[in-house]
Amino acid sequence: MDTQNTIDHRRAPQTDRARNLRLGFEAALIALCGYLIGVAGIPPLFDAPGGPDEVVTSSSVDSGDDGQAVAAPSTDASANPTPGAGVSVTVGRATWSTGYFQAALFKSLLEELGYTVSDPAANEIGPTDAFRAMAEGTMDFWTNSWLPNHQAFIDEDLGDGTKVGDYVTSLGNLLPAAGLEGVVITKSVAEEFGISSLDQINRDPALVDLFDADGNGLADVHGCPDDWGCYKILNELIEFNGWSNLEQISDDYDGMVDESVGLVDGGTAVLQYTWSPSGYLTRLRPGDNVVWLSIGGQDMMLDGSITPEYDFNDGQPPALGPACTGDPCWLGWPAADIKVTARNDFLDANPPARVLFEQVQLKVLDVALANVKYDTGETAPEDLARHAQEWITENRPTVDQWLAQARAAG
Repeated sequence: MDTQNTIDHRRAPQTDRARNLRLGFEAALIALCGYLIGVAGIPPLFDAPGGPDEVVTSSSVDSGDDGQAVAAPSTDASANPTPGAGVSVTVGRATWSTGYFQAALFKSLLEELGYTVSDPAANEIGPTDAFRAMAEGTMDFWTNSWLPNHQAFIDEDLGDGTKVGDYVTSLGNLLPAAGLEGVVITKSVAEEFGISSLDQINRDPALVDLFDADGNGLADVHGCPDDWGCYKILNELIEFNGWSNLEQISDDYDGMVDESVGLVDGGTAVLQYTWSPSGYLTRLRPGDNVVWLSIGGQDMMLDGSITPEYDFNDGQPPALGPACTGDPCWLGWPAADIKVTARNDFLDANPPARVLFEQVQLKVLDVALANVKYDTGETAPEDLARHAQEWITENRPTVDQWLAQARAAG
């Protein structure tokens, strides 16, 4: 493939069809968000504090060892405007495109502080390797830590008596309780066959056969690439619950979603892992062409007996109403906090960067709309940088307060 031609094509002015497609995606996403906020009762997932309407300071998200709030640094107009001048920073980004926007955003913000920041695309990495890379010093930070999903990678032994977590810190409140994730099912199929849970599918040979596309006697669950945290969690759910008639299909995620969307639109049975924030929910629309599929009950949530970090049994299920096959809707995952993680020695040497990481908080809708731009063809590095800069321009008063806090720490 001619890469330059591909990039030039992606940068070309959008056709009316592409523009209309994006508007349709955005309308679907906003409608979905409105439903989840207004009907399902989960505003933290789509209207988290700290976006354009509220500045979150370190005093509101961090606490000291004694449990007392840590005072935010005062702003100072005389502070060095570029405290990061002369410092090179290596940023990584996740192997899922819905995390690209956050990486591009932090690159732009750190550059306003004077740092020289690497191209996130040059260091694309999955979570199984990302935390180790930071611990070993080959990457300074990334913005795609899903907790508690990724805690097992932070607790990993390095072989010298230390753990990854001895060298890295997850901090701030970038997207609190924003990572809603689980398996969706073709809505018409769920209704036709009265399907209410993954456990039910596992127990019913006729349903297993319905979802067995490759004919190996097991129901297919289109899951995650094998270097993502959700891959391990979904396999543990299958093992923990003794679902011997289910198997996770692992492949390129975007390719699996494309296949699943085609099947859903054709009314064919499919099980697909997905999540928010993402543009995927404009194509797999819970309550419309798909519904979230309950795993079957709280007793089927992981209790830490396989991997101690995956103890989800005490969490509360999201109130998803008719957008889920169960009420309450036990999806198998808690709503994840999406955070920045960075090397401790980088944070210690760069207080302005630390304070910036502590300040920035986004709204899920903003991230999801950036994902829609990417999904409708704006995928070149220049596009991603522009998406970040457009967001900064639109939210300049809040951004300036974040940067003032960071500069005051320099």
